[in-house]
Formats: sequence, structure tokens, C-alpha cells
Amino acid sequence: MSTRRRKFWGWGYEDESLSLDHQRAIGALMAARFGIEPPEPLAEPRIEEITLRAPRVRAPSALQDMVSSAPLERASHTYGKAFRDIVRGFRRDFSAAPDLVAFPGSEQDVVALLDWCSGARVAAIPYGGGSTVVGGVEARGLGDYAGVVSIDLMGLGRVLEIDRSSRAARVQAGIYGPALEDVLRREGLTLRHFPQSFEFSTLGGWIATRSGGHYATLYTHIDDFVESLRVVTPAGVMETRRLPGSGAGPSPDRMLIGSEGCLGILTEAWMRLQDRPKYRASVSVKFTDYHRAVGAVRAIGQAGLYPTNLRLLDAEEAMTSGAGDGLSNILLLAFESADHPLDGWMARGLELVRDHGGQVPEGAGKTRTDESATREGAAGAWRDAFLRAPYLRDALVGLGAISDTFETAITWDRFEAFHTGVTEAVRDVLARRCGGGSVTCRFTHVYPDGPAPYFTVIAPSRPDRQLEDWDAIKTVAADTVLRLGGTITHHHSVGRDHRPWYDRQMPGLFVKALAAAKRELDPAGVMNPGVLVDPLR
Repeated sequence: MSTRRRKFWGWGYEDESLSLDHQRAIGALMAARFGIEPPEPLAEPRIEEITLRAPRVRAPSALQDMVSSAPLERASHTYGKAFRDIVRGFRRDFSAAPDLVAFPGSEQDVVALLDWCSGARVAAIPYGGGSTVVGGVEARGLGDYAGVVSIDLMGLGRVLEIDRSSRAARVQAGIYGPALEDVLRREGLTLRHFPQSFEFSTLGGWIATRSGGHYATLYTHIDDFVESLRVVTPAGVMETRRLPGSGAGPSPDRMLIGSEGCLGILTEAWMRLQDRPKYRASVSVKFTDYHRAVGAVRAIGQAGLYPTNLRLLDAEEAMTSGAGDGLSNILLLAFESADHPLDGWMARGLELVRDHGGQVPEGAGKTRTDESATREGAAGAWRDAFLRAPYLRDALVGLGAISDTFETAITWDRFEAFHTGVTEAVRDVLARRCGGGSVTCRFTHVYPDGPAPYFTVIAPSRPDRQLEDWDAIKTVAADTVLRLGGTITHHHSVGRDHRPWYDRQMPGLFVKALAAAKRELDPAGVMNPGVLVDPLR
């Protein structure tokens, strides 16, 4: 029986790469759009072409059965799935590969691995699904460590217990999204957390990075679902109390959620669940005026309706995804419930839409009980484009293009100036570095006090200068986001790529407090060094 193999250098499975003809067709469209010669796709890397340095460390005999130094495993655990990771993959540059990859099968295995790492000064990098787009799993700048081991949690991938009355489950951290939902579906339950990386990411990764899910309001981040955690640190095992809520001082869960593996390795969690939705209603609304569309989103976001989808696509974003004609801004509005029809909620939402000039299709938005309600029309086109986006991004990288995203959050009172400032700054750097390009915006999440704008950048470049162009664009975008009051990341975490701006965003005393916590939990400084705080010496 053959087993599908994931790409060691890019997104998804090896058998899901776009065909050469498809890549050339994309190159022709890009050439027409930007007035350049059609580029020829680069050949995808093969593991036989990759040269890795010899491992600098050897695991003790007691750990040998769970450790691998195989080239494919080491290459697969070198990078995440960021734009710069894919470029380096195409360049056959895996100089940052870990020395070893460990596959613990139990919590005690994790304890043993961290004991060895601490005693031997081996950097320990936790690895879930490897879908990070901010350098969260990369052994960057760790030359003064004896070696690096990537600790893959796939062996801790089970649902251990389900409490149906409380709608909660105790789940091991290494479980992938589809496997988790397969188990919960049998009980009529769902975690209802679906990031774009859902197929190739894990519960532990979601918690460690404060992942954002697909749903636009109310339960937007994994934080909302965590009931308690169990974490192995080099100083010992820490387990938080399972409670629906507590006012007992600062929350230990909140210190661990988003810690990105710099304090320890999450092994299991009790997670709050929901009944699976039965009722759905969705509609796609056109707006000719972008700022009136923004006003509609704000009104709905502040009305207490809590739609599952409240996603505004600017006209160019809508056209690129196949959800619009390039003239209209598109608002995707949807509701779900496991308990009741949604006509009242949708009716009020559409009232607010019409108040702001939205063009609502006749008869749209009726409650349905089949999942296809969210897969038709503009909403369905956008959803398909959303799921295909990582594969398209890899193809664009292979064509020598810049294709990347950055996301943030800002309060409503500052959004208009923020959106104008960020868009103009990025367009300017695209013109200077690439001779042109496009920057589009959509809202991924909406809060009563502000939206989470998500910007997409596509521009021509060349394989020999993609990283330099990307660095310049990233710097301008991040500097502008921070200067105009946004956050450096709304849901993509910090990793190593966002560290310079994270350091500027966070209060200095908080950074010192986090470093003190790291010294207590990780005295040897081996846990994912360089993420969130500087490596301990």
C-alpha cells in the first residue's frame, strides 16, 4: 500500500503539485498583468539534490529508537511554509536543517528528550504540522548550541476523553485537524476551529501560536476554546486546573497559549467544544463604495449578531479569487447554528447591509440545513480560492514572483487612515523594488472595536533576488503597520520573522517578565531559542 508523502520543501502532498502546463498558464497571466516576459517555472527540488551537513550530536542510546537522522526527515523539518522558506527550498538551501528529528510516542518520551537537551545544550524545537509562516520552527542563529533536535509531536495524536455533558474533550497535542474532527463528529461535536492550515496543522501548534480560525466573530482564536493545559518544561511538568472560568490571579493558561515552544512542549489539553451546526444561511453582497462597505461590517460587528462569516473583500481581492468582477467590493455574510433557524439573524444583518448601500440578491440568505449553503456563488468561489491559495503561492514562487501576505488588527477609529497608509507604503516599495505589483485587502476577523485586515501582495521579481525584494517589502509593511497603530500579527504568531517588530510592540517590562519566566522553566535555555525572547546564555 502506497502512502502519500508530503513535500519536504513546500505546501501539501507531492501528488498535488500544479502541472507544468498549469504553472505556465499562471506565468502567462502574471506576465500580462505586470507587463513582463512570461517566466519559465523552476523545477521542484528533489531530496536527492539536497546536501545536508553531518549531524553534530548523537542521541543517547535510550533515545535512539525515537530519533532519526534521515535526510528526508531533516529536510522536512528545516523550514515552515513561509514565502522565504519556499524560496530557499527552490534554491536547494537546507543549511539550517536540524541535526536530528525526534518522534516521541508518550509524554515520558518528551520528558526524556528535554532532559537530554538541557544537559547537552542541544536546542529543542517543537514541531506540530510545520505550517508556520514566520520562521517558528527554524534553527536560525543557533551556532553556539551543540546541536539542534526537532521534536515532532505526531506520535501524541489521540483524543483521550470526551465529556459530553460539559462539551469538552481531553486531546493530545499532536493530533492533526482532520483526525480531531473525525473523532468529534461521531459524538455530534466539533472544536469549530478551522485555520487555513487545518489539514496540515495540529492542536498543539494552534495553541502554541494563538492560531486564528476561519470564523470571523465571537470565537476567533484558539484561546477561546482552551479549558486547561498540560505542558512539559525542562524544569518539570505543569498542568492547569480544568475550569469553565476563574478569577484566581493571572491565568497560567494565558501564559502558555502563544508561547511558541519557548517555555515547554504542550502534550495535551482539555478543549471546549460545540454541537455541530445544523442550520446555515449565507449571502454575498456587492458594494460600489468601499468605505460604506466597511461601515456595514462595523454595524454588523457591533450588533451582537455574531455571524460565522463577515469577510469583506476589496474589489481587486474579490476579482483575484473569482468572487467578483473587479468593480464591486464583496461582503460575505453567513450564520450557523446547531439549535435554531437563522432567518431573524440574517434579516437584521441584511437590514444593516442595505442601510449602507449594499446590493443584496433577491431571495438570498434563507436558512438551509445542507453544508452546500456555504459553497455556492461568490462565497463558494472565495472558499475554493482560500483553500487553493498555498498551492498557488508555491507556483508563483517557482515563477520568480513575490507572493505573500501580512495581517494585523486596528480599531475602527483609525482604520481608514491605517488602510490608506499601509496600502500606499506597500505600493510604493513594490514600484521601487519590482517595477509594480498589487496589494489587496480583506477582513478575516471582525470585533466590535475593530477589524483584522489581511493584505495580499503579488509582484514580479526574479529567482536570484526574491529574498532581497521580500525583505524590503516586509520591512516597509511591518514598519508601517506598527507606526500606524496596528499589531505586528493578528493570528500568524511571532516566530523569528516578526521578532524585531514584536520587541517594539511589547512593553519592555513585560518582555523582561517573560524572560524571567523562561529562565525559571527552561534554565538551560534550550527551548526554541530566539523565539519571543533572546536565547539564554
